[in-house]
Amino acid sequence: MDTTEISKAEMVSKSHDVESSWDDDFKKLVQTLPKEKCWLGSDLYFYQGFWYPTRILKAFISFQNHFQAFNSDIIVATFPKCGTTWLKALTFSTLYRNQFPWDENPLLTFGPHQLVRFFEHDLYLNNPFPDLQNVCVYQPRLFSTHVSYTSLPTSIKDSGCKIVYICRNPMDMLISFWQFMTKVQDGESLSLDEAFDKFYHGIIVHGPCFDHVLGYWKASQENPNKILFLKYEDLKEDTGSHLKNLAMFLGVPFTDDEEKQGVIEKIAKICSFENLKELEVNKKGAHISRVPHTGFLGKGKWEIGAIISHPS
Repeated sequence: MDTTEISKAEMVSKSHDVESSWDDDFKKLVQTLPKEKCWLGSDLYFYQGFWYPTRILKAFISFQNHFQAFNSDIIVATFPKCGTTWLKALTFSTLYRNQFPWDENPLLTFGPHQLVRFFEHDLYLNNPFPDLQNVCVYQPRLFSTHVSYTSLPTSIKDSGCKIVYICRNPMDMLISFWQFMTKVQDGESLSLDEAFDKFYHGIIVHGPCFDHVLGYWKASQENPNKILFLKYEDLKEDTGSHLKNLAMFLGVPFTDDEEKQGVIEKIAKICSFENLKELEVNKKGAHISRVPHTGFLGKGKWEIGAIISHPS
């Protein structure tokens, strides 16, 4: 065995020892945390002001402790079911629009969650030290998270990287989350009244929702050049204007020629719910969390009358 092989063997052994130690430390930590039942009946743990299932909590802590941001990084941040999939598609297509031919947009062959990877729900889920070197095909790097602003890694908050955040009417978000969980559980979930009670008391993955939104909103008021705070309803009502603002914020403003050529409208169209749902890539397969890709693409709206009249 040469010295290179010995070095590699030592690195693998050392990595294994670190992971084993982290597993033990994490188990001890979880035993000290407040615990409540989530919508699916499993346990949620309260850590740094927010609720997490154990698997996501473990990944989140690894992300928080070890991720090193670049000044050029872009982070898509959201509370669950507030337009995450849509915002990923819009941000990806806007940021990288000049890095591939228009008819070869990767969204045609890959889902938004495959192109814009989650930190705590994907990259750090099975590895406390993921190799991020080749995760992002295009530059600058683009990632996403559901983590609250207060709990983001220091390297993100202290660096020059930018954050795009979107919030949504809380009742719409609640219904979307409830329908999503019902679909995941094959029709078995809490009643709407029970779900509302959990939501009201903040007992929801990554909740409380209001604390999550408020954290990013305050941060955006203090540093608008770092955080772009969007509203889901405004984005739906006037997608074009908000795409122009998004491009400007990301440092890739649309040129006059692009506007004349209808590039903004093309991005809005390819990223629309209707188009994304019809793409073959989004009709099959599942996200790393084992949720089918179809579960992430609703209608972008809900009708309260139908929900009240026909509760599940």
